[in-house]
Amino acid sequence: MTTPSRQKPGTAHTRFAGIRTRLEAFEPRPGAAAWIYEFLLFGFKQAWACLFGALLLGLLVATHLFYPAEAAFARYDFLTCAALAIQIAMLALRLETLDEAKVILAFHIVGTVMELFKTAHGSWEYPGPSLLRVRAVPLFSGFMYAAVGSYIARIWRIFDFRFTRYPAEGLSAVLGAAIYINFFAHHWLPDVRIGLFAALALLFHRTRIWFRVWREERWMPLLLGWFLVALFIWFAENLATFSRAWIYPSQKHGWAMVHPEKLGAWYLLMYISFVLVAWLHRAREQTDRNISCC
Repeated sequence: MTTPSRQKPGTAHTRFAGIRTRLEAFEPRPGAAAWIYEFLLFGFKQAWACLFGALLLGLLVATHLFYPAEAAFARYDFLTCAALAIQIAMLALRLETLDEAKVILAFHIVGTVMELFKTAHGSWEYPGPSLLRVRAVPLFSGFMYAAVGSYIARIWRIFDFRFTRYPAEGLSAVLGAAIYINFFAHHWLPDVRIGLFAALALLFHRTRIWFRVWREERWMPLLLGWFLVALFIWFAENLATFSRAWIYPSQKHGWAMVHPEKLGAWYLLMYISFVLVAWLHRAREQTDRNISCC
């Protein structure tokens, strides 16, 4: 797979770039101290990549606990305005690049389309009132998908991703399209997600993702990396449904843990998200190459 050229720390136009440079230049004692420092640096970088999603999740829980039920401005509308304000602030304060904001917009559109379809078919619902909505879907819902896209785009840059034994781009794109279509088509046609999981395993069982936390490159199977992110999103979804940001049919009469089978759905959605961000990275790389040649 063609990946963006490795970016030197400090070249990204965000405030994180300078912080990253200083943290990576630190020299702890060799041995256990260095291992502990790398582990802490890994956690810090992950937290930075999750910033948009963490702020949004915090808003969901805080408004569930403290937002006045009798407020003239509906909770969902407040969440929409707050998510938009966070996005604007992150750009204004250089906590996010313009390219990452474009990724968020793309995911907002893709996610809203899915939300419109799924709520119309009763897969889940938004129990609160709102004015800022499209049919039964409050506009803040698109930001939840955008949070996933934001995380992938940011972590790709922060950890300097590259890949080995990546399958043909055409095959990976076709599989991504098939997964997205199945999210809709299984309401009328047989659900083929087992076959889609098998295709994922067949295409990517040898693919490694290489990343740099500090001085040395590390790697893990790409399939495992997707699972770990999907698991984290599933935990976040439990918090979101607890806050009644949305509810599944089984949660109408009281909160219950989201069924573990949803983890599989998040895994497939993670793949779609990854393919979309990979395509945007390749498009950006091609643009940079054309500029350098002119």
